[in-house]
Amino acid sequence: MRSATRLAPLALAASLAGCGTFMPAAPAEDEVLDGTIPGLTAQQLAVHAAGDREFGRLFGVPDGLGPIFAAQACASCHVGDGKGHPLFNLTRFGRFREGHFDPMRDQGGPQVQGRAILNYLAEVVPPGATGVAKFTAPSVTGLGFLEAVDDATLLALADPGDADGDGISGRVQLVGPSDLLAEVARIELLFDPGEPRRNQVIDGRYIGRFGKKASAINLVHQTVTAYQQDMGLTTDLIPEDPINPQVGNFAADDVPDPEVPSSVVSNVVFYLKTLRVPPRRNSDAAEVRAGEAVFDQIKCARCHLPNLTTGPSRLPQLDRVTFHPFTDLLLHDMGPELDDGYTEGIAATSEWRTAPLWGIGLAERAQGGQMFLLHDGRAQSLRAAIEFHGGEAAASRAAFRALTPERQEQLLAYLRSL
Repeated sequence: MRSATRLAPLALAASLAGCGTFMPAAPAEDEVLDGTIPGLTAQQLAVHAAGDREFGRLFGVPDGLGPIFAAQACASCHVGDGKGHPLFNLTRFGRFREGHFDPMRDQGGPQVQGRAILNYLAEVVPPGATGVAKFTAPSVTGLGFLEAVDDATLLALADPGDADGDGISGRVQLVGPSDLLAEVARIELLFDPGEPRRNQVIDGRYIGRFGKKASAINLVHQTVTAYQQDMGLTTDLIPEDPINPQVGNFAADDVPDPEVPSSVVSNVVFYLKTLRVPPRRNSDAAEVRAGEAVFDQIKCARCHLPNLTTGPSRLPQLDRVTFHPFTDLLLHDMGPELDDGYTEGIAATSEWRTAPLWGIGLAERAQGGQMFLLHDGRAQSLRAAIEFHGGEAAASRAAFRALTPERQEQLLAYLRSL
């Protein structure tokens, strides 16, 4: 009779030999969004990894979470660096008063913090709000490239008066002024070689390029605002906890401020800046190449610009390189179908920043097997997203409808390859 000790090595060997049967293979590089831009040094990779850890960090009450908040981690909304799920949509609100949009800051606006720590009350949309919008978190890949585009490039792309008569009149978002914007611009310009090309003051305001309404001017601005508005965490740049003035509660939590030190903010910003461009798939397929021609033919490329070029950057990988985000980073009027009555900066309520299309073919995987597109996730397919395009995009929508079924499928195949 064989002893158990003599049989154990055989069982172990058998189990190891069968790992390929029971363990799923790792996804291919072109099937995931996360990853670094190539060529980072060992030191840069270490900073990127530190930022990655902080991006996934789950904050609790001892860390300063709240007292009111919407999420507990950056990665709660940006799982795998991809688009978020409507279950975790953020809610923003405001109202028009005397012809101007009021973000209702005296009532906790512009964002609802719908969760709270013990002994605090979460926010709700207050009475009197005339505009309420739901925002689905965007993918965060490739943001360093978008940030590195010169202001002059965006101004040259803008055509606010539709001077060329093509029916498309994109314009830059202008936000500010505020002490916060002046400081985040100053910090970013410390690392801008030569004459400033980004974060310049234009008529007392700054060009926005991140967010659904392009209200964030750079990644520092985007990051510290998300820490405070989404997680109720203070930083050196925004040292105040969010409070719920709707119930007269102006007390903060019991954690000393700033709750997130500047070193952590810097690491997270570097992480976002050095995330790779979303990978393409099947780009050489005949159907995809045919769809690319359709994309140009029906003028989708007028707003979803295939090519942009960065300006000078101290990171060689971002220095004067051409990349393919499929956006012009401008505001466009999308018509009444996408008008939520809410806005930011100088944007009209029906104006939205052109969403980058890179990575859209991986949205379904990132969102749990179901695609949720547009600013609030209302479109659950590429076709549905196209059908919501009105305003400046109405002619392209009509042109899509007029295509043969075969040509429509070619266009959709092209989009899925992005």
